[in-house]
Amino acid sequence: MATWRPPERIKYAPICEPWPDAAVAQRSRLFSPVDVGPVRLTSRTWVPAMVPWRASEEGEVTPAVLQWYERFARGRPGVLVVEATGVRDVPSGPLLRIGHDRFVPGLASLVETVRRASGGQTRLFIQIIDFLGIRRRPSREKFLGQHLRIEASHRDHLRLPADAPEALVRERLAALTDDELRQALSPRDWESLQHGFRERVTDLHVPAIRDLPQTLPGIFAAAAQRAAQAGFDGVELHYAHAYTMASFLSARNTRDDGYGGEREARVRLPLEVLAAVRAAVGSRIAVGCRMLAEECIEDGNTVEDAEYFAARLAGAGMDFISLSRGGKFEDAAQPKVGEAAYPYTGRSGYECMPSYYSDARGPFGRNREPATRIRHAIRAAGLVTPTVLAGGVHHFSQAEASLERGEADIIALARAALADPDWFSKVRDGQGGTVRVCKYTNYCEALDQRHREVTCELWDRDALDEPGLMLTKDGKRRLVPP
Repeated sequence: MATWRPPERIKYAPICEPWPDAAVAQRSRLFSPVDVGPVRLTSRTWVPAMVPWRASEEGEVTPAVLQWYERFARGRPGVLVVEATGVRDVPSGPLLRIGHDRFVPGLASLVETVRRASGGQTRLFIQIIDFLGIRRRPSREKFLGQHLRIEASHRDHLRLPADAPEALVRERLAALTDDELRQALSPRDWESLQHGFRERVTDLHVPAIRDLPQTLPGIFAAAAQRAAQAGFDGVELHYAHAYTMASFLSARNTRDDGYGGEREARVRLPLEVLAAVRAAVGSRIAVGCRMLAEECIEDGNTVEDAEYFAARLAGAGMDFISLSRGGKFEDAAQPKVGEAAYPYTGRSGYECMPSYYSDARGPFGRNREPATRIRHAIRAAGLVTPTVLAGGVHHFSQAEASLERGEADIIALARAALADPDWFSKVRDGQGGTVRVCKYTNYCEALDQRHREVTCELWDRDALDEPGLMLTKDGKRRLVPP
């Protein structure tokens, strides 16, 4: 499917500046310790959650998952966050899950692998997530012949009698042009035809969705308890992007049951989930969240909303707040028939993962200004909750400047760490000049969009004959960075 690109199309290149020597790096704020709740980090470096599509179809840890995280741990970042891990015990393809006790042994082996590979230097957190249902875009024939629920409104539009057979209604609808059909269908049904059906937190007519405020706190709490049992140092509650908890926070959440509408109501469930998680794990492990500095969609949350939410969440006991932006379904590109919508294909998706072709703002540091405002809002509330800044950081100078200016307390590197998991150890040891620098082509994002094993164009075809190396099924790409 087509991905949104800024109209200016200005080509950018990664920063090319001298790297610090070992003495300068080791005296820097970036490589200084910081406390995140009960956990002390050896540095202010952070690898945020990235889904590599290496779990089993049953959501279990596999040897490929262990090798993936072992490789990042060898670079010794301050924190390594395990990919978005489902809190429900429901099929979700090759994504890690934590919705049942049977997943704990595999996750415990992951913890042990990271501790061993990092020499105990890297703290391992796990991001836990809930998501609602989404279906692939159907063909016109299949949607009208099977999926569409025939209502009285369809018969009225077609001027058919109230007792007209359903088969006749479907036949008449199928004979309409697209313009005519759009008039005959509700906006929601038209969207389901064009993009695939997607559940929303506002679907209060669906019992399971109406009851989310009653069910989710316990589900998240049980998942966090399993994370603590497996030995993780912290959990990151996924309150960002296109998923359930972010949808409750969104300005588009119009629920009328006390969990939507005004900001106070929209933050209610995230606060209740936090309270349940904290009650389950106490202060044994760090509990924080990933949230959006801005939704970057029409009628979505602005930085003012995020300032309010961050202060409320920090005041309720979050140990850290990690800030991202965009990545929503509402402006996602239309998928092909047979494919599902992908929430990083619209403008909001670009804001989350900009490429080297960008506008005048450029692809690096688009989240800095809103993140600064959010951190200041937390401090203005009398709180010292550390914030994590992400977004195109790939050079020491960027990271150090953001820390010195008070834009954040911790710096996250996603694509930069994917390109070179040794970024942290190389820079700390004065070997920054040997870092394999991300090109920001979003090669990795294109693989994620197709639910293929995520790799990097800078290394996935390098030394494919390395002994013991895991390869993709076609044997053309390596699964672990060199």
